[in-house]
Amino acid sequence: MTDQPEKLDLTSHNLPADKTAELLRLFPEIRTEGDKIDFDKLKLVLGQTVDVGKERYGMTWAGKADCFKTIQAPSTGTLLPAPDESVDFDTTENLIIEGDNLNVLKLLQKAYLGKVKMIYIDPPYNTGNDFIYPDNYTESLQTYLEYTGQVDAEGKKFGTNADTDGRFHSRWMNMMYPRLYLARNLLREDGAIFISIDDTEYDNLKKLCNELFGEENFVASVIWQKVYSPRMDDRGISPEHDFILIYSKSLEFVPNRMPFEQNAKQFTGIDEQTGQNYRPRSLRKEGKNSRREDRPNLYYSITAPDGSAIFPIRSDGSEGCWRMGKTKYEKLLADGLIEWVQIKGSWQPMVKQFYDTNATRPYMTIWTHTEVGHNHSAVDELKKLMNTSVFDNPKPSGLIKRALDISTGISELDEDDENNNEQDTEIILDFFSGSGTTAQAVLEKNKEDSGNRKFILVQLPEPTENKDFPTIADITKERVRRVIKKINDEEAGQLPMGGKQDRGFRVFKLAESNFKGWEASVPKDGTALAQQLELHIDHIREGRTSEDILYEILLKSGFPLTTPVENIELEGKAVYSVAGGGMLICLEKELTLEVIRAMAEKKPQRVICLDLGFAGNDQLKANAVQIFKTKEVVFKTV
Repeated sequence: MTDQPEKLDLTSHNLPADKTAELLRLFPEIRTEGDKIDFDKLKLVLGQTVDVGKERYGMTWAGKADCFKTIQAPSTGTLLPAPDESVDFDTTENLIIEGDNLNVLKLLQKAYLGKVKMIYIDPPYNTGNDFIYPDNYTESLQTYLEYTGQVDAEGKKFGTNADTDGRFHSRWMNMMYPRLYLARNLLREDGAIFISIDDTEYDNLKKLCNELFGEENFVASVIWQKVYSPRMDDRGISPEHDFILIYSKSLEFVPNRMPFEQNAKQFTGIDEQTGQNYRPRSLRKEGKNSRREDRPNLYYSITAPDGSAIFPIRSDGSEGCWRMGKTKYEKLLADGLIEWVQIKGSWQPMVKQFYDTNATRPYMTIWTHTEVGHNHSAVDELKKLMNTSVFDNPKPSGLIKRALDISTGISELDEDDENNNEQDTEIILDFFSGSGTTAQAVLEKNKEDSGNRKFILVQLPEPTENKDFPTIADITKERVRRVIKKINDEEAGQLPMGGKQDRGFRVFKLAESNFKGWEASVPKDGTALAQQLELHIDHIREGRTSEDILYEILLKSGFPLTTPVENIELEGKAVYSVAGGGMLICLEKELTLEVIRAMAEKKPQRVICLDLGFAGNDQLKANAVQIFKTKEVVFKTV
């Protein structure tokens, strides 16, 4: 029986372990000693579904193999809270995270796996001058720390991807592939991702998404009319549009429909039984799939008023089909919802279609500038909010609102679901957040429909030439502050629909872990080893606070950064009670047997303490292990 507590894993989520565990769950017969996978046996199990050919359809490029090393390399970073830069830090569930989005996406895996309803991103278009993130999987966090001046070094620089580079497209795909891979993990099964792109990388992006999300989960390729007039200095054909690629996590995603105002003048008939206005609609199916061979079960005869048999014959004389099966037709007939008209001497059955003030129709794949805004309106929107020009090429908030309309809120198909709750939280993620348009769209959309959407923005602190906003992340935060103030000012003295809404955000910043790890690469001399042993005793980085440590433990224990935390006192020691007491965290550097027993008596699921808190008292540590084990509490130290 061990007298040592389990150590808290300070790395990001182990994605390969998840995949391996799922394979072993599905095919236990492929398990080998050490919980490894016998791929030869897996091939036998899968039989003829395994493609063993040397040539097969697929996409490859220089550096693709390293993408998986990038994905699998854990992040040892953390997210430090910045309450002074936040709005309503203690109560809000919105997040703005400053940092390299690859590391941030890794750090979010444990806590936000399968919880995001919608992702919108506007990544670099790879036009030759776009900012491209370096993805050397061995130095990703180190590069970011050097870039932001958090560690001393000559400085690894993020940079542009010039079209003179021999691997122009490959570098862009090496940047996008790991981020899309990690982003997909965060989506709910009924979630979807919207990606803005132009012609430069459209075809490559679509192939990446087909591979990562599956061709069956392609939803639409939207054309957004980004300008309303041609560029007169363009020597070729002036581009008028960008694309928005939409993919779902699975077939559980059902796009919402948009309100459709019917033309009341067309509904001239009045039903005798209900008194409702209606218009007659042909029972014969028209347009797509209207031939007999398309739906042979919908080809049958019905009896006209004169007793003759009527079949669905198309206008060109060929055999067609009805809109519904015979059973449903007979029910409509019995309910008085079928009427007959004579057209050119032939009887034609019509279905009564009633006027519906709540009618809807599908969204379409062309979004005009009058519907969702354009480049100039986006610039004007931001300039008016910030009182000056601070950011090039923002997206209009109307564009993001359209994506929210399609993918969030209660779907028309789910209105009768008893388990549906209109106040269920829907998380919206944007990890190329730029000036923060997505946050503005979420806040304003919540105001419009009393929604409960929450946003997570991730933005690299890319330097600007603006002294008031030294980085793009500073622009992001200030824009959202001003949007919040604007909405609150508009509602001053009013009671908002649906009660008080969340109009704040917590700021977190990517940094090295609060805990210094053992460095195996140090020289093997006495001085260096002594320093490593000293780090092992007091391994908390200088200047880090209890709150810094708290949020790292939360995140790496699988709790969202907005999990409710209560400060309590037990036996004179400060203890954090997480998620209503589900986990207790004590960061005291002098633990006592009394506080150990007091925490155990509360019977949380987990308890985490600083290893430093035992101060070399092995007997106290051994007692703690046994006390928590007796209460069936998982006990870990860090």
